[in-house]
Amino acid sequence: MNRVRFHLSQVRAIVFDLDDTLYPEQAYVFSGFDAVGEWLRARVACPIDPAARMRELFLAGERRHVFDRLLAELRHPASEQLISEMVRCYRTHVPHITLHEDARVALEAWRGRWRLGLLSDGPLVMQEKKVEALGIRPLLDEIILTDQWGPEYWKPHPRGFEVMENRLKTHGAAVVYIADNCSKDFVGPRRLGWRTVWVRRPGGVYCDVPPPVGGEPEMQIASLVELDR
Repeated sequence: MNRVRFHLSQVRAIVFDLDDTLYPEQAYVFSGFDAVGEWLRARVACPIDPAARMRELFLAGERRHVFDRLLAELRHPASEQLISEMVRCYRTHVPHITLHEDARVALEAWRGRWRLGLLSDGPLVMQEKKVEALGIRPLLDEIILTDQWGPEYWKPHPRGFEVMENRLKTHGAAVVYIADNCSKDFVGPRRLGWRTVWVRRPGGVYCDVPPPVGGEPEMQIASLVELDR
């Protein structure tokens, strides 16, 4: 990673990722597990706490088949319909999440000093509910959730970044993108000449994922307040 340093006085707009950038993604995951666990208890015999067990599986490294593993341990058939309903419950629940403290401070301090944007991937209903739960719409000038066009436009596809440039009426090195997932977050903005900052929070879901060639961030920070210094 290039150890490039720049000051925010050199830019006109700051664009944020959402998950693990502005709030802890694990908090959303556990909030979803609580909702699914409560839903499941009303339909399936659960001799164990399903939400607690899902948290254990997640913390042990299971990311893709938590519901299947849980149902197997409950000795309940993991039918396609049941899994689909659990996924729907997870994605549509009202999340109990809050901003990272440094994110709250940065958004409030930077509002009015720079144009602020949010550009995030993920199923649309999930991301919309996160935005509403965090109450960040009044703090941002533009919000782009790429799933409005379909998953094929998720990062690293450049469409979201190109649209953001048009909406913010600025481009290239005048824009900073701050995100957490090096595997996909920085390819698109780097191609457009944006500045790129990896906020690498301890315990973040993607804090140890290496970047692809051409997707390396310019700068690494552990807290947004570091950038304002």
